[in-house]
Parts: sequence; structure tokens; C-alpha cells
Amino acid sequence: MKKIHTESLFWKNALKVLIFISTIALIVPLFPSANSFNYYFEMGKPWRYELITAPFDFPIYKDEQKLQDEQREALKNYTPYLNIDNQIPPTLNEKLSSEWTKDKSPQTIAYLTQQLTQIYQNGVISVELLETLQKEQVQEVSLIEKGRKTSKKALNTLYTPRTAYESIITNSPEANQREILKLRLDKTLSPNVLLDTTTSTLARQEIINSLSLTHGMVQTGQRIIGKGEIITEETYQILSSLQIAYQERTSTIHQSVQSVIGKILLVTLFILLQTLYLFLFRPRIFKNITHLAFVALMILLMTTLASLTIRHTQLSIYVIPFALLPIIIRVFFDSRTALFAHMVSTMLISFMVPNPFEFIILELAIGMAAVSSLKEMTQRSQLAQTSIWIFITLSVLYVSFHLISKGDISTISWQPFAYFAISSLLLLFSYGFIYLFEKIFGLTSSITLVELTNVNSDLMIQFAEKAPGTFQHSLQVSNLATEAAKKINADSLLVRTGALYHDIGKMEHPHFFTENQHGDHNPLNEMPLEKAAQTIIAHVSDGIKLAKKHGLPALVTQFISTHHGTSKAKYFYNTFRNKYPDIQPDESLFTYPGPLPNTKETAILMMADAVEARSRSLNNYTEENIDNMVDDMINAQIADGMFKETNLSFRDVESIKIVFKEKIKSIYHHRIAYPTLTKQENTEENTENTEKSLANKKN
Repeated sequence: MKKIHTESLFWKNALKVLIFISTIALIVPLFPSANSFNYYFEMGKPWRYELITAPFDFPIYKDEQKLQDEQREALKNYTPYLNIDNQIPPTLNEKLSSEWTKDKSPQTIAYLTQQLTQIYQNGVISVELLETLQKEQVQEVSLIEKGRKTSKKALNTLYTPRTAYESIITNSPEANQREILKLRLDKTLSPNVLLDTTTSTLARQEIINSLSLTHGMVQTGQRIIGKGEIITEETYQILSSLQIAYQERTSTIHQSVQSVIGKILLVTLFILLQTLYLFLFRPRIFKNITHLAFVALMILLMTTLASLTIRHTQLSIYVIPFALLPIIIRVFFDSRTALFAHMVSTMLISFMVPNPFEFIILELAIGMAAVSSLKEMTQRSQLAQTSIWIFITLSVLYVSFHLISKGDISTISWQPFAYFAISSLLLLFSYGFIYLFEKIFGLTSSITLVELTNVNSDLMIQFAEKAPGTFQHSLQVSNLATEAAKKINADSLLVRTGALYHDIGKMEHPHFFTENQHGDHNPLNEMPLEKAAQTIIAHVSDGIKLAKKHGLPALVTQFISTHHGTSKAKYFYNTFRNKYPDIQPDESLFTYPGPLPNTKETAILMMADAVEARSRSLNNYTEENIDNMVDDMINAQIADGMFKETNLSFRDVESIKIVFKEKIKSIYHHRIAYPTLTKQENTEENTENTEKSLANKKN
């Protein structure tokens, strides 16, 4: 058994470590790059952030249009490089030496040789390449001859195959024109000038690289722009240059590694603080894997939502309803846990936003407003009230910040109020999230508890019909326990709900319990004492089965299993010991299975249940008897160690006793006896009534 318990504890701790590491691993990538520029700005629009100054020296980069204009101007001097072969192409040489010499005059051959030599030494370019260069407005080209000798030539002096042919025909002697036309040189001439792509590209890039990308410098500490100022063309260029400078500063691997280490340390610290808080002050949440995962998930969701909004949208960060986190956690747990988790998420997100100081102040304020205005969420209208309070808080703080920094309310921008209104309205959707998280994580909200306290529900109606005495007992216990919970600042709504359901197991066999019996017949008297005790004890397990069948939350089921703890069915146990003094009974047959109460609320119910049941057996309801009865019952439970697993203090116990005594005295207070009429008065009254009746008949 010990081995099984050890293994279970090991896996629970392993899951907690996994939740811790996973939360850190998922949050770290959400952080922006180191030295990132987390501002959104547009030319002609007001600057929405606080005053910004240059954090370091950086150059002012020229805008894209200006760079293109400068490049266009500089490229007017660009000369593409063309490779030229000054020799007549081999195909033409072959024709000159063989095919064209047949039946051609020596003058024609000499003329063709001279013309072709001149043309190819000048250069013949293809029509396609010529058109391309003309589109680029090239006026001059550099010709690279064999031996890498370079010479510049105007583009319009180069021949194309067509212009070369026309030149040969035009300049030919009239006597030889007919012979030359028959040669169809227009089909034979080919370009000898080709573009040297590599050299040309390098030359073009060299011109572009020679241009300066910047014009001027911004010195460290120099004022750039203040909040509310309109972004001019010059300011826009400076802000864009600062953004580029930030990106350049994070380009090295060394800086990136150090940045990631810093993020891991930062996130680990805050998640560790959250975990330590739960471990030290909320052990019930820390021990429950589901609850621990839920708190971590809420922090992760808020951080993710903030990161996605900043990175991928142009929306203000204040559109996000960050108050969802404290509202939802408050509904399921408590105000301190909600506020602490909200603080952790706010600190993490502050490293992503442009103005962290303002963000932290505003978010901490709305966290406090959320938990303060939502002490117990028992009605949907409370969400609307909380939303209004949060909107007022954000608006007042924003105006305060503006007045402190500017001192002039006339310059205030009203756009943030729209963001505040949107985020406040989005909080109304938290009702749906509460329902969703209840189903996913098995949590219980105060709204659910309110619904369960409805005595007109199907289960409560069945309870009242099948076990009316037990039902009335549960109502009385509920009233007692609720008042006691209020006195010691316990969860009164949870206690009320648990008290209503703590004895539903008696519905299975209501006739075995004295509060549901009529007359003196008790079927338990006909059973052996051990079996009778087991029959009474079984109402706990029967109640747990009914609770599961009807889908009651685990928090409510806990009251059913713990309201007797590990106490004994003392009536039957004591009777057995008195009847058989020489026999040692099997105590397990007379003992409730437990577990013991482990919260203030379950302890209060145990006390209220015992005190209310015992109060019905008092013969005289005097103040002394009631006081003694309450003290005896609760002291006996303390002596039996029923409350050793709770955090009840002696002061709490004494306060609970006082409440029980006052409530029971008010229930069983002495009533005034109404006087009855004497016989003579009754006779006179009857005679008078008879006379009136006869008179009415005559009329």
C-alpha cells in the first residue's frame, strides 16, 4: 500500500514539474526579440505612446522613394559591358572563301570583305539586346575585346543585322549591287556583340553601393517625439531608422543566445513566484493537478493573447480584456489568488508592450477593481457592474496620466476611451468561459452553487417527498452552518449548498432514520446492533452514489463523505458495550469510513449536523441546557480528533459555538400562551350571533 502511495505521489510531482516547465517553454517564444522596437506608427497620425528619445546613436535612413530617385540618377552613368569578337564570323569567312567566289567578280568579293571587316570591328548587336538597353535608357556601352581590352562606344553606333545589311547594300557600287542582293546577306549576318552579364551586374551594383543609404545622425538622448504629436515625414523617417537600428543590433547569434537566456530566467522567476505562492498559501490548489494546470493556463492565455495582438495586429493593447483572468480565477478560487495571478501575467506582458510603466499601473488597477467588485458572483448582473467599474477605473487613470504629463485636458485623445469600452464589454463573455472551464477542469463556481441551493430542483423535491424529516433537518443545518461560516469568514455559500445535500443518502432507506419515522416503531430495533450501525453508516456511501448519479460537483460531494468523519455510530456502539461488557466489538462495524473534514467549511457542517440533531433530543430548552449541549458536542468532536486536518483556530471554534447557541435559542424560544374565552363570554357571544342570523333571515 505504501509503495502504491509513493508511486502516486511521484507521478503527481512529476506532473507538477511538467506543468511548470511547459508554461515557461510556451511563454518564452511569445516575448519579442531583444532590443525590439514595439511601436506602431503612421505618418500624419498622432504618436500614441509616451515621449521617446534616442537610446543610442543611429543614422537616419533615406526613404525608399528617395533611394530609388538617387539610384535612377546615378544609373544614367551606368555602361553595360558587352563582349565583342572583332573577327568576321567563321560562317561568313567560309562563304567569302568558297561559295561566294563562284561566278562573282573580284570587285564584289573585295567590297564584301572590306565591308564585313569594318562592320564586325564596329560591332553587331541583336535587336532584342538593343531594345533592352534602350528601355534602360543606356546611352553608352563598354566593349570588351580579346585580351580584356575595354573601349566605350555609343549604343547607337552599333549595328544590328538589319542595319548592317542595309549599310552594305547602300554603300555598294551600282555595278555590283545585283550580285550582292543575290547573296541574301540579311539571312546570313549574325551578332558578334553579347552582354557580359557578370561584369555588367557587378558594375551596376557598384554604382548602387556607392550611394549613401543615410543622411544625418541622431545622437543618444536626442528627443524624437512626444505623446500626442503628429508624425511628420521627417519624424516618420527617424522612427523608421530607429526600428532598423534595433533590428541590426539583434542580428548576431551571440546576442540572440543571451537574449533567450534572459527571457528564460525572467519567465522562470515569475512562474516560480506564482508556484511558491500556491505552495505556501493555497496548498489545496497546489496539491490539485487540475487546479494548478488551470491557473497556469489562464496566465498562458493572457500572455499569448497580448503577444499575438502586438505582433500581428494594429490594435491597441488595451482592447484585450485582461480582467478576464482575475474575474475567472476569483469565481473559482479567491480574491488573493486571482490578484496574484493577474500581477504575474501583467509583469510578463509588460516586457512586450511599448509603455510598460503605464501598462502595469492600469492593469494592476483593473485587477483590484475586478476582485473588489466581485466578492461573490451569484448573479449575471454582477459581471455588468464589474465591467462598468473597470471602465471607470481605466478612464480615470488615463485622464490622470495625461494631466500629470501634459497639464492640459484639451489635448487629450479620446480614442483610448473606445478601447477601454470595448475591453470592458468583452468581459461580459466571461460568463461563457466560466461555464466552459467548469466542464473542462471540473471546477465549481458560485453560480453553480446558487443553482444547487434551489430547493425546487428535481433532486430537492424528491428529497423532501421521500425523507421529509431529513429534509427539514438539512434545512436547519444549512441555516446554522451558513451563519457560522459568515462569522469566521468561511465560504458561506459553499457551506449552505453542502449542508443541503449532506444527508441525501437517507433517501435510499428513509424509514430507518428517526426523523422520518411515525409512531414508536423503529425497524432498527429488530436488527443486531452491528447490522443496525452498518445500516445507518451506509447513508454516507449511498449519498456519494446519488451525488455522482445526479452530477453534483466534487466540492459538494466532499460534504457528504466528511460530515461524520471517522466517528462512531455511538448510539449502537455504546449500547453494544453496555449490553455485552465482556465482549470486545469490531469497532470498524460501528465506524464511519471518513475521510475527516479538511476545510473550515466541512468542519462547520460536521459541527452543525451534530448540534442540530442533538438539539432535538433535549427535554428542556433552557439557555443553560442549550449552552451545555453545544459545548459538549463540539468538545467531544475535538477530543476525537475530527478537526485535526483543518485550519480552524480556537477563536474560530468559540465563534462557531456562540452562533450555534444563539440560533438554537431563537429556534426553541419560549412562546406566549394565547388566553381562551370563559364559558359565560362564549355563551353571550353565541346568543348574539344567533340573533343576528335570525334578523338577517327575516330581512
